[in-house]
Amino acid sequence: LFADTGCITLSQYILLDPILMFFLMGAVLSMVKCNSCADRPFSASWWFWLSLTGVNLAGAMGVKFVGLFVVLLVGLNTIYDLWDLLGNLSLSLVVFGKHLLARVLCLILLPLALYTAMFAVHFTVLNKSGPGDGFFSSAFQSQLIGNNLYNVSVPEHLAYGSVVTMKNLRMAGGYLHSHWHLYPEGIGARQQQVTAYLHKDLNNLWIIKKHDSDTADLSDPSSPVEFVRHRDIIRLEHKETSRNLHSHQHEAPLTRKHFQVTGYGINGTGDSNDFWRIEVVGRKAGKLIKVLRSQVRLTHVATGCILGSSGKTLPKWGWEQVEVTCTPYLKETPNSLWNFEDHINPKLPNISLDVLKPSFAEILLESHMVMIRGNSGLKPKDNEVTSKPWHWPINYQGLRFSGVNETDYRVYLLGNPVIWWLNLVSIGLYLLMAVSTAVTLKRGVQLTSELKGEACKSFPLLKSVCVPELSRVVLRGGGQITLGWLLHYLPFFMMGRVLYFHHYFPAMLFSSMLTGVTWDTLLKFCAAFLSPSITAGKVYGGGFLALVLLIMYSFYLFHPLSYGMIGPMASDPSSPMAGLRWMDSWEF
Repeated sequence: LFADTGCITLSQYILLDPILMFFLMGAVLSMVKCNSCADRPFSASWWFWLSLTGVNLAGAMGVKFVGLFVVLLVGLNTIYDLWDLLGNLSLSLVVFGKHLLARVLCLILLPLALYTAMFAVHFTVLNKSGPGDGFFSSAFQSQLIGNNLYNVSVPEHLAYGSVVTMKNLRMAGGYLHSHWHLYPEGIGARQQQVTAYLHKDLNNLWIIKKHDSDTADLSDPSSPVEFVRHRDIIRLEHKETSRNLHSHQHEAPLTRKHFQVTGYGINGTGDSNDFWRIEVVGRKAGKLIKVLRSQVRLTHVATGCILGSSGKTLPKWGWEQVEVTCTPYLKETPNSLWNFEDHINPKLPNISLDVLKPSFAEILLESHMVMIRGNSGLKPKDNEVTSKPWHWPINYQGLRFSGVNETDYRVYLLGNPVIWWLNLVSIGLYLLMAVSTAVTLKRGVQLTSELKGEACKSFPLLKSVCVPELSRVVLRGGGQITLGWLLHYLPFFMMGRVLYFHHYFPAMLFSSMLTGVTWDTLLKFCAAFLSPSITAGKVYGGGFLALVLLIMYSFYLFHPLSYGMIGPMASDPSSPMAGLRWMDSWEF
């Protein structure tokens, strides 16, 4: 890997991938070393490597969710070991129980404890407000220094004339939002867009009004306060545009069989499709509605549908905000529940929000749900180069890290072609070798004693073809590596999020290790079966040297991709890199 231009490029930037790869390789190394101590269970070295495996698993998970794939790899290896131990009749069930408890302690409890401790430090250090506050619940935000909910006091109960923001209870559901832009032609009625927006914004503010009268008089300090109650029929007027929250039987932009939600009317004057019944979950009619604590549902009076956030991201015409619909399905889900967060009404007394402080477990769970949703909802930026999983093993297309023209200092993420294509060929060779080895061992075929003796005398490293350890090297060792490659590669075919070339690098580590196992075994076989006049050591050493020289020469050719290029692009015949553009899809 020291000669792979892709790994070098990644390690030169402040990215998560090199850190992930460090912990991933640490976990695999520790797992293998622990397996090598299987004949000395519960020894100091056995405990050390088992514990270090757990530490590396915690590190891999703490960097990226992709770290879960190596957790699965270690888990499957552990299950295999325990199953093998269970079949060993020389072990008592008490000893087997000790093995089981040791693995639970080091591979489950220890990683979870370390992972949780990381987030405890994270929440302690990163305790200030930022532009992403809107992704989190009101209770979470109330713990962030600088947030408008931190140590704040607001009126406890809603009243007519109050200016409020409404937050969807779905994780990262966003605030009810509107703006001057209209729905485009062909998308329902051409009225003002209503969306859910994940950030704080003045366009999140709404005024609560009675459905059958104006509330302008309620702004008069001398007018009496009239509270909003459970099952009241209200209007919500958008403060910035003075249009009412509105729905009708036009279909929603993205979600079929849901109704469109719009902003309608002029200066708060609209029609009967602006009326909504406000209902509090678990409350009786006439009860007051509390800020932050009451979970409310808005039912459209005319159609009977319920206001909700679908969680789907609108196209560019909707500013990639979240779709808001009115669903005719009355099933109660977080998508259709809201809470009132900001509450401005100078005529009402304020209360402190300290009573809403969430527990550490609630914060931990919420932060992970927000990360998962944010990760799955990533969209490519304009002119951004994305890729597909089938591109990656063949090194089909790289990724421009810096520079766009011949006057810029350009760095291009692309794997060393010789290494990557050798990895691809080696996967096929390994599968052929593994099948052949399995069939050979199943049929009981053995090497002749003359061949084994000559090979071992010529080159001691050939013990893998001299003893039954061949199956352990090719089938067990190579099989674990192949499983690691599959676990780190195949899941990307099922992911709906945007994907990039660098997502393959954890899998590339396993394919490179598989290449080492494959060619090591292949060279040993070739050396063992050649004429005795050619010493096995020379054959093995010569083959190994040829591979190293080939890889180093390819690194010499392609190293400018990692360390920087200047001058004409490779598509220009006068470019010094023109002869290295072996595929038309390479854009360096």
